[in-house]
Parts: sequence; structure tokens; C-alpha cells
Amino acid sequence: MLTKRIIPCLDIKNGRTVKGINFVDLRDAGDPVELAEIYAKNGADELVFLDISATEERRKTLANLVYHVAEKVNIPFTVGGGISSIEDVDILLHNGADKVSINSSAVRNPDLINELSAKFGSQCIVVAIDAKQIDGDWIVHLIGGKVPTELKLFEWAKEVEERGAGEILFTSMDHDGTKDGFANEALAKLSTELNIPIIASGGAGKMQHFTDTFVQGKSDAALAASVFHFKEIEIKDLKEELRRNNIPVRL
Repeated sequence: MLTKRIIPCLDIKNGRTVKGINFVDLRDAGDPVELAEIYAKNGADELVFLDISATEERRKTLANLVYHVAEKVNIPFTVGGGISSIEDVDILLHNGADKVSINSSAVRNPDLINELSAKFGSQCIVVAIDAKQIDGDWIVHLIGGKVPTELKLFEWAKEVEERGAGEILFTSMDHDGTKDGFANEALAKLSTELNIPIIASGGAGKMQHFTDTFVQGKSDAALAASVFHFKEIEIKDLKEELRRNNIPVRL
């Protein structure tokens, strides 16, 4: 059985790591380079670095910051925010990223998934999907969760896989920052219907939530931010707890 992955997420705004609730009310969580180095030393399996305002402000991801983060870590590292072309991805991979995450640009131009997968390989391409429940349906949102689309989560996820994405990072906007647990029912459906890894995001508040998403949600990886940034959960302790619950992890 493949080991389950624990992935700290560094949401970046103006060069600082930030964290909010339901995608708003952001507060400072520290220097991203320092945090990345700490997480790599403390047992994180991967890192995700998202420039959360890049798309909204029409900026490109901070490639220089990516370079400095990558200098400090020896674990796989995904970068997202404002990526809309082969050239964008080329720059990020050359600056040290192992993978890229696309979201709004994939919805606006689905062929971009095919193009990036063909050029760089599906293992490099993560498609992030932010969704919230509206009238019983999971509806995909863009621009940091600000703009609803007509896309439904499960249909879009299947198309993303067919177009060549290597992984899906699913964030439940309803659960984000609430610390009430992941959207395990939706995650389990994604994991059952798709053949690519599903990363759970949104809702981690205690160690049990990670166990729940690996067992009930059938997630391949679990991503969290504030519980790690503010030292509410230490990754080493979390992995030992997961191992006690018979969940395969890399210690």
C-alpha cells in the first residue's frame, strides 16, 4: 500500500505566509522560506506553495521566492498561483519547483491541462479545485473562491483527469479554516471515481481529522496550513498517531 502524505500548505500574499477562514480574514503566519525549511526537517512529505493573490492581481507567481524556498528543502514542492502558460511552468520548474498547481486558468482554458501534461509530464501537473455546496451541488469557484462557475465538482474532476492531470487538490470552501474536519464524503466519491491521487484540503483541526480523511475520505494525501503554522499539531506527532491507527506513513 502506498504511504499517505502529509503536506503543509504555504499560502503566500505579499511575500508572507498567511492563513484565513473560508478564504477570508487573512492573518500573518510567518516567513515562507523559514517555514518551508522547518517542515522539510520535521517530516513533511511535500510542500505546497500558493501565491493566493497572483491570479486576482494578474501577477505571476513569485519565482524568486520559489527559488529560495527550493534551496532550503529536499522534498517535493508544488507551486501555484497565476500560472497560465507553458512559459510560466518552465520558469517555476527551473527555479526549483517539482510540480505546478493550476486552478482558474484550467477552467478558463481546459486545453492548458493537455498542453502542460504533454510538455512536462502528468506527474508535474496538479489541478486545484475549490468548491462549495450550493443547493446540494458542489460548485467550482475561481479567483481564490470569489467567483462561482457553472462547473460541478465531480464532472470537472473527471475531465481534469482525462486531460492529463497527475493529481487533484480538492479544497472544500465550506470546511476551509473551520477545523471541523475534511469533506470526507466528497473526497471518498472523488477517490472512488478517479484513478489519480486526491489531496484533501480544508478543515484540518486535530489529528483525528487526518485519520478520518485517510480512512473515510480515501484520500491519498492531506494538506493543512494553520494547524502546522501555529504549532497546534507537530508533523512528527501526527505521523506517529497515524501509524498507531494502521495508516501507512513515512516516518
